Amino acid sequence: MTLTIPFDNSYARLPNAFYARQAPVPVQAPRLIAFNADLARIMGVSPGDVQEMAEAFGGNKIPDGAEPLAQLYSGHQFGHYNPQLGDGRAVLLGETVGSDGVRRDIQLKGSGPTPFSRQGDGRAWLGPVLREYVVSEAMHGLGIPTTRALAAVETGEFVLRERPLPGAVLTRVAQSHLRVGTFQVFAARGQLDSLQKLTEYAVSRHYPDADGPMGLLRSVRDAQVNLITLWMGVGFIHGVMNTDNCSIAGETIDYGPCAFMDSYHPNTVFSSIDQMGRYAYANQPDIAVWNIAQLATALIQQMPDKEAAVEEATGIVHAMPDLLQQKWLDRFRAKIGLTNQKDGDLELISGLLTRMANNQADFTNTFRALGTEQARDQFTDPNVFDDWSESWRQRIRHEEGPSSVMLKVNPAFIPRNHRVEEMIEAAVQGDYTLFHRLNSVLAHPYSDNPEAADLKRPPTENEIVQATFCGT
Repeated sequence: MTLTIPFDNSYARLPNAFYARQAPVPVQAPRLIAFNADLARIMGVSPGDVQEMAEAFGGNKIPDGAEPLAQLYSGHQFGHYNPQLGDGRAVLLGETVGSDGVRRDIQLKGSGPTPFSRQGDGRAWLGPVLREYVVSEAMHGLGIPTTRALAAVETGEFVLRERPLPGAVLTRVAQSHLRVGTFQVFAARGQLDSLQKLTEYAVSRHYPDADGPMGLLRSVRDAQVNLITLWMGVGFIHGVMNTDNCSIAGETIDYGPCAFMDSYHPNTVFSSIDQMGRYAYANQPDIAVWNIAQLATALIQQMPDKEAAVEEATGIVHAMPDLLQQKWLDRFRAKIGLTNQKDGDLELISGLLTRMANNQADFTNTFRALGTEQARDQFTDPNVFDDWSESWRQRIRHEEGPSSVMLKVNPAFIPRNHRVEEMIEAAVQGDYTLFHRLNSVLAHPYSDNPEAADLKRPPTENEIVQATFCGT
């Protein structure tokens, strides 16, 4: 095998209670759709020939040095605790340490049933695989911590959802797949030895300067504050912020019914399964706090002095809303060209957002166009923008280079929902042109690209995506 992956599998060296040994289930006719050569280079992965990579990343041939396993975890799903989840359609092949010194997991998603499948088929269909590939790589381009896509493979088989659909496997890369739910399962079972080992492992792998369980809690909290703020700044809606989808590494993980807003409204929901709007755009900061509170509850179980631990953890969690508010304010200051803090900035930002919500203004295009005539064109009533703009222009007169500040945080391109759906529909017919075009353009989202101007366009009324779906 000429494909070479320099595995160093630390998770596989943990006790058996953490996972089930599980090989990927071979597929009928693997065909390589895409391979991320830039990411592979950083990871030290040497590609083989196309068919060889299709066999390896489709699950038919296990690369030398891999130790396939399915990870155990539990989690709260829409606020309700499920005592056992785990990798029901994914297999962790192992880890590499890249040229940048970063340890990363390599996981096959859609690789067949595992002991945690709960009667599922363990497979993925082509649409969600391509969506996660495009959106996760777009998030990387936007500078937002995220899992990434190393490869995508057609399986040559169909999977049954609402109808037979072409199958695929995604090779996902993450700094780890440790979740809040990984800690919850051992805490709920009272397996304190495993909980302690997991905590020590997480500290060593992700936050070596953290001091014990409460140091880990504080570090994960801060990573989530950073992540959620960045989501809010680009209008990203995760859709399923369950605790099993909350990475302790502070990366965006599990791109199921995710979406980017077109027209701005704080209550925007896309996920077909989020009937009550729990994970609406504006609720994401509060849900992040709730998730970290669940991590605190789990970590406390191993502490000898529970009363002192509860007091310390409470302080860590209760500080999170203010940290989120300050980070959000800093981010949105930059989005309107401000680097200096002044009284009234919150009101100025909120004033723009309220006008956007009331006038169906496109989130991405409005912020990108600030300082130009095109900004007012985003509003059904441009006069309301003109009214706000007077105050804004007075505020930025004393700022240095507001345009350059805005261009660095306001992307020109996002993976718009209607374009993603169009890409999937074409790929199902065997046409990957738009898939490759989206990946190329979205790798540089802050650069104006006149040849890709059509990808900036919001959807027409007939193109609006009303709901997004999980791939299971």
